[in-house]
Amino acid sequence: MDLTILYRGPLASCDYDCPYCPFAKRRDSRDQLAADRAALERFTAWAAGQRGDSLSLLFTPWGEGLVRSWYRRALVELSRLPHTRRVAIQTNLSCRTDWLDTADLDTLALWCTFHPGQTPYDRFLAKCRDLAARGVRHSVGIVGLPEHLEMARRLREDLPSPVYLWVNAAEGHSYTDAEADGWTALDPLFPYSRRPHRSAGLPCRTGESVISVDGEGTVRRCHFVRSELGNLYDGSYRRALRPRACPLAVCDCHIGYVHLETLPLYDVFAGGVLERIPAAPPSVPGVPRDR
Repeated sequence: MDLTILYRGPLASCDYDCPYCPFAKRRDSRDQLAADRAALERFTAWAAGQRGDSLSLLFTPWGEGLVRSWYRRALVELSRLPHTRRVAIQTNLSCRTDWLDTADLDTLALWCTFHPGQTPYDRFLAKCRDLAARGVRHSVGIVGLPEHLEMARRLREDLPSPVYLWVNAAEGHSYTDAEADGWTALDPLFPYSRRPHRSAGLPCRTGESVISVDGEGTVRRCHFVRSELGNLYDGSYRRALRPRACPLAVCDCHIGYVHLETLPLYDVFAGGVLERIPAAPPSVPGVPRDR
């Protein structure tokens, strides 16, 4: 079985305090961190035992995972499994990078987000250049707030040209066509993020070849649909895997709508769906203005 898993354990603490994030500067207690570590180690052990499957794994913690040793260790271990096709994590890149030396860089990838005001620009850029020098697959992105536009332009200019710079539409923010064009000049795929996608009744890969797993092993079709499909560790979820339509009216997050079969994003990101790296440099023509 080819299975893509989005894992989100109980970790909710972050070292940044972004005003657009509800988990900014939240501190997990020692017990909460211990529980998150135990949950992640259980998941890693499960993945190691699934030699009959081909696994693609994306970690989407509410907090920042890579400042925790157990996330770095898990990514290294998972990257070296013969049945892991890809393992990736969303990160603010505030961690050190020397741990990557022990990972299989043909398998591991990073989805990196720059948060202006949270870290010096030059420090973040140096981390990106370090990843490029190490040969680490990665994308870099920013939230499309008006006050971020000039910094995003600077980032696009300074990043190595092969690195894809993505832009997430800011939650609750409406864009005029002129504003959207400014962001699209930086990220030709921004129109896919600009507005929520109508998804009700449309076919989606989640619940069939893509699932979401929490720290208890509860399996759902995705992070945004709360109905349960079973449990990862007793195998009960497997009986529920089948083609299914989306039950929600809209899907407005990239890690959700990228799996909609009505969108061409599996072709756009072929080989890089989890780390958000397009198969070829994206271009503006053919990308819809409205969705």
